[in-house]
Amino acid sequence: MTDQIPKGVQTHIPNVARMYDYYLGGKDHFPADREAAEKVLEVIPEIRHSARSNRAFLGRTVGFLAEAGIRQFLDIGAGLPTQNNVHQVAPGARVVYVDNDPTVLVHGRAILGKNENVTIVEGDVRRPEEILEHPGVRAAIDFDQPVGILLLAIMHFVPDREDPLGIVATLRRAMAPGSHLVLSHVAIDARPEAVEGVTQVYDGASSPFVARTGQEIIRLFEGFDMVEPGIVNLPEWRPDPGTAVPYRDIGSYFLGGVGAVGNER
Repeated sequence: MTDQIPKGVQTHIPNVARMYDYYLGGKDHFPADREAAEKVLEVIPEIRHSARSNRAFLGRTVGFLAEAGIRQFLDIGAGLPTQNNVHQVAPGARVVYVDNDPTVLVHGRAILGKNENVTIVEGDVRRPEEILEHPGVRAAIDFDQPVGILLLAIMHFVPDREDPLGIVATLRRAMAPGSHLVLSHVAIDARPEAVEGVTQVYDGASSPFVARTGQEIIRLFEGFDMVEPGIVNLPEWRPDPGTAVPYRDIGSYFLGGVGAVGNER
């Protein structure tokens, strides 16, 4: 990472956004992040593949929504800028990236700030009303028109006491008919024995990891009409033609889907 450390960044505490960047093969991380990420890799070696599958899932789902006519996107918990960002997959669309991490905000504004269709704001998924009412969000997003809201690999950092179902419901109520939610979440069904080791690592990081089953993740889509093929392992969501689906044998390790908002919200 560069020598210019953003104000407020704690380099000695593993940061989930920087750990994710490490899994993706990025460069925006510190020794504490790399050490923690390597501990996770010892427990779940395929986490690198899963992180990349999540990024590819973003590309396919945003591309699908753009082809369907969605011209505005709200990416909550956007993380550090990398390849295939939303505004790159849907050029010309209005995109708001939301995150509460100082590293993400500083690097995002430095890299993306010159794009007139891109807005980067500070916000926390645990307080969705504040995001929806943020002046930067309101200036860029017309909630009377269809919007694509992305919650990618973020809800497994929201504990039950923060009411994850209520968070998604709040967002759904703000979405006009024709809007879509894209959500991905780690599922523990296939590797329950790995939960303790992974949880211990993230307990010492910036955001603890919340272990959920596939059935618990499905509930997050309540009130949405699921787009085919429904809630599936990320590589199985409309894979590009000719693309092999790796890790098919591990079951529901990382689930995702796209839910549509009907005329009755």
